[in-house]
Amino acid sequence: MNLVLHSDAPFNELFDYISATSQNASRQLQKPHAAARCQPTMKLLPSLLLATLAAVSPLGAADSYDIVVYGGSSGGITAAIQAARMGKTAVLIEPTKFLGGLTTGGLGATDIGNKKAIGGMSREFYANVFKYYNDPAKWRHQTRDEYFAKKQHGNTGSEDTMWTFEPHVATEIYDAMLATVKDKVTVVFSERLDLKKGVIKEGARITKIIMESGREFTGKMFIDATYEGDLMAKAGVSYAVGREPNAQFGETINGVQKVKTIHHQFTKNVDPYVKPGDPKSGVLPGIDPGDIGEDESGDRKLQAYNFRMCTTDVPENRLDWEKPANYDEKWFELALRNVEAGDERISWAPTGMPNRKTDTNNNFAISTDFIGQNFDYPDADYATRAKIWQAHEDWQKGLMWTYAYHPRVPEKMRAAFQKFGLAKDEFKDNGNWPRQLYVREARRMIGGYVMSEKNCKRREIVEDSVGM
Repeated sequence: MNLVLHSDAPFNELFDYISATSQNASRQLQKPHAAARCQPTMKLLPSLLLATLAAVSPLGAADSYDIVVYGGSSGGITAAIQAARMGKTAVLIEPTKFLGGLTTGGLGATDIGNKKAIGGMSREFYANVFKYYNDPAKWRHQTRDEYFAKKQHGNTGSEDTMWTFEPHVATEIYDAMLATVKDKVTVVFSERLDLKKGVIKEGARITKIIMESGREFTGKMFIDATYEGDLMAKAGVSYAVGREPNAQFGETINGVQKVKTIHHQFTKNVDPYVKPGDPKSGVLPGIDPGDIGEDESGDRKLQAYNFRMCTTDVPENRLDWEKPANYDEKWFELALRNVEAGDERISWAPTGMPNRKTDTNNNFAISTDFIGQNFDYPDADYATRAKIWQAHEDWQKGLMWTYAYHPRVPEKMRAAFQKFGLAKDEFKDNGNWPRQLYVREARRMIGGYVMSEKNCKRREIVEDSVGM
């Protein structure tokens, strides 16, 4: 049985559903990239896709649990906790050294949309955020009243939930939630799936997974809660990478979009050639001179990745932007020419978090998104992904230094970027840089039924959904 679920799915119903249908049923759900923009719910906890595969074979000489969760994202954490609350044993296997993915990795500006639509353990998390910040002692660089007076990101301060938070707070909350089920949930860090021989099956069912270290895990059910979907893919589940054409699922806003591309665009004419005015000199780094394809057609391009930086304007807690050791000005020539052409927009989007911090995202023509440099990431091996990851980090750090200190940048813009810097009290184990790359999309499961624009716009209602 194969499922893709959102992390606030009612797991008691899920387990009953699986038990009743696992002998002969196969149901797969997917949230495609274009349809994701239509979701009226938040981007984090409920939007992390879980590829769930039931396995009922005899257990071998390996670590054995009822539920094996691969990936310590928010979806993985909630799956493990809910399994424990239902009396099941679970192991939560995280390839890195930290839990929580983007939720603890800088993305504290939750896309809430309709707050009433958020339920289950997702709402429990945001209720815990509210309780945490009700303590005056947690406000070090501003008061609670000062923060809520600005009506930050839809917060009122009078509800029983709060939708913005500092990265370390998310970690503390998840740790506390996991502590309540420590007798049922085992957390394993720094173990990666062996991409060549890591998934053992009997027929269509997973029976065991093997890590690069040789460690083995068996279980009655396996859940892929990673951003990349490696367990799903190596188990032989069908998936897509890139944009589907509109015609494939009867959509209007999927695929290549030339006419509707109106945001994050250049406002000034900027020469794209290495030698200005000379096409024979080639284009500047980062520019794709090829045709992007016909409107509404599909391709393998992905929404760009970045890091959601946690910055602050509190002098005693702020780090100045450092020029990366491998800084290559050619990569930032387009940005420099753009500001010299007169585009003085402050090219980022910092959203206020508690204690005068930010969750900082991409904005305008040239910003934190490393556009076009992630297309190979989903299907790549670990070494190639590491190179892509590092390239994104080099780009973003280099761009911040460029906007803050390069003499070709107007003084007003430099001052705006110098006002903020990385928060000293976040990600202290990683040089204050976010530990998670914002993998906005990677592999997406293809099942017997595929969620698409018609579902998000409620033109078609699924009567037997198992999660939202």
